Amino acid sequence: MNAPELPAGDTPGAQTLRRGLSILKLLARHQPDGLRIGEIGRRLGLSKATAVRLTHTLADERFVVHDPASRCYRLGPESFVVGLAAEPSYSLQRLATASLRALALETGDWVFFSVVQGMEVICLSRETGHGPIPSDALRLGDRHPLGVGAGGLAILAALPDDEVEQALQVNGAHIDKNYPKSPVAVIRHLVAETRERGYAVIPGIVVPGYWALGVPLVQRDGRPVGAIVLVASESRLHPTRRAALGDRMLAIARDLMSRAEQGAAA
Repeated sequence: MNAPELPAGDTPGAQTLRRGLSILKLLARHQPDGLRIGEIGRRLGLSKATAVRLTHTLADERFVVHDPASRCYRLGPESFVVGLAAEPSYSLQRLATASLRALALETGDWVFFSVVQGMEVICLSRETGHGPIPSDALRLGDRHPLGVGAGGLAILAALPDDEVEQALQVNGAHIDKNYPKSPVAVIRHLVAETRERGYAVIPGIVVPGYWALGVPLVQRDGRPVGAIVLVASESRLHPTRRAALGDRMLAIARDLMSRAEQGAAA
């Protein structure tokens, strides 16, 4: 993992805060085992002294805890308290859990749930399928720019044209640099295909040999708020099955959003 990119003109205090938050985000992706100090520093591009200072400060405030046996750090009780306070914002995830688990059991494939956060998409849950999954597939807490991956593509395609262009302008340089197999030019083409088809298809671009389908979760006002993604090996997603799964996922998404809106109105 590259060191977190810090905005130009960041003050020392803001830089320290960003680095501390980067440690929390990193540990969130490696729960429950956690990481050792050296690995934290390596993954974030921090010196050992900086990694030690920041991690120890987070431990003092109980946002992380140290396991003496493994010498790893993992998220602590204060992180749980903060997450619990934010939890009502993710009620859609709770509502979706049963449907996504059923889809994974029914298909034998891996199913993921992501939400929009600004110009990014963040993975909040995944349901285990029977088939193998590549090591670099989506993990909990992973973030990608809008347009990258089946979920990001499905959400981007559900936005109006002007917002699609805005997102690609904001994320364009980052996408072209960090996702060379899925540059902005390719994403624009995939957006058109997704709109015509009704759901996103990523044909082994992100992870060779694995395809992904994505459908947006769209509110009544037309705003996409998240996505459901299914990942399987290319051999399992032949055209006929792809179409059937795409339709099935669209139906699940419509039902989920209908139930979410009914619950909000109750």
